[in-house]
Amino acid sequence: MSPDPAARPKDGARRLSHARVLDVDPLLEDPKTRIVVCCGAGGVGKTTTAAALGLRAAERGRKVVVLTIDPARRLAQSMGIDSLDNTPRRVKGVDDSAGGELHAMMLDMKRTFDEIVEAHADPGRAAAILGNPFYQSLSAGFAGTQEYMAMEKLGQLRGRDEWDLIVVDTPPSRSALDFLDAPKRLGSFLDGKLIRVLLAPAKVGGRAGMKFLNVGMSMMTGVLGKVLGGQFLKDVQTFVAAMDSMFGGFRTRADATYKLLQAPGTAFLVVAAPERDALREAAYFVERLAAEDMPLAGLVLNRVHGSGADRLSAERALAAAENLEDPRIVDQTGGKAGVRNSPDTHGSSEAPESPAESSASGSPAPESSAPDSSAPEASPAPSSEDDVPDADTPERSVDQLASGLLRLHAERMHLLAREQRTRDRFTARHPEVAVTEVAALPGDVHDLAGLRDIGARLATGEPELPETDV
Repeated sequence: MSPDPAARPKDGARRLSHARVLDVDPLLEDPKTRIVVCCGAGGVGKTTTAAALGLRAAERGRKVVVLTIDPARRLAQSMGIDSLDNTPRRVKGVDDSAGGELHAMMLDMKRTFDEIVEAHADPGRAAAILGNPFYQSLSAGFAGTQEYMAMEKLGQLRGRDEWDLIVVDTPPSRSALDFLDAPKRLGSFLDGKLIRVLLAPAKVGGRAGMKFLNVGMSMMTGVLGKVLGGQFLKDVQTFVAAMDSMFGGFRTRADATYKLLQAPGTAFLVVAAPERDALREAAYFVERLAAEDMPLAGLVLNRVHGSGADRLSAERALAAAENLEDPRIVDQTGGKAGVRNSPDTHGSSEAPESPAESSASGSPAPESSAPDSSAPEASPAPSSEDDVPDADTPERSVDQLASGLLRLHAERMHLLAREQRTRDRFTARHPEVAVTEVAALPGDVHDLAGLRDIGARLATGEPELPETDV
């Protein structure tokens, strides 16, 4: 007995039948969940996913702040905010009937660094640090500074205990790995030989200190001094001496934030597209999170394609398209394809008798078939090639349109099959990772309604949402 078509599982349920399904709503509604970190390769929709999760959590009664490190400002545009900065800004238009709020901000790396200096140094020393040329270069774009400042800002937000939930949108995944590495790299930098050499004059003092500095620098930075000049090294030494009292605080906060990322109240969501490179990055990140004992909630498979006509295979669609483009490639006995549009034979499988055949059979020919000198000469019977309607006829235009649609459908079926294979390889390699899928949308998300739709798709785990009555 064939199954009832109405009981056939939805496309999303079928696609996720061999993987654990990620249920987003319990994660967002759980008061124990305090931090959600969205990470993944570039261009897979992390910023949109983070904003949609924040909106969904806020409309379920939680006070949420979304922190983005993406300078493209898509988050601000989708939330109807002119611009984002280092200060959380409340988003208007959110359904607050459940008592929730949504705030958004974008990391200002230099401003965050300045805030740390101002908060942990006396006014005189803070002014010396902020005016130091080396500090200005370091705070404006030194390698790794952005990731560390993101960690600092996350620690600040969590330390205030003002927010029920903090959603973090990280840089692309290799940089997001730097996000995890930032505390350790900072500790290695502060404990490095160069820092100890640069700190020596401040600790020893006087000519002895300068002598020690000269000996150390001659061993370690002689070439650097020739390339960059003595003024640069002097700026670095002055900066390190001024920052000396703050180094311990940097290490302490970095270690505390790292432990915060490992705590049960934190959840990592890896965002990926159903493409080979993006899922390879996702697999790498999943393995790295496991190695670092970071709590992984699951994988968001974004921009998944679907079809409501997936019962028609690509092969059958292509065969039908080829037959429409050239009916003679399929054996149709009796010239059926050539006469299918003849009004005289509509509904009949037999061609009419010709006059010659009628005479040969002994039947009288109709009077209209007798020669008439006043009538124009009869046109010859069309050849088999003329049986196919001309490309300019309405019938042929319909065939061409149908053929094109069938070929588009075949391409969509091939795309679906490729995405499914790619996803199956990931789930076979990481069966422990829960997955939710989000359908590919025809355009970009640019407002709260779009973010709300994405949130609903995240929660259902289906590429296509069921239709609702309007």
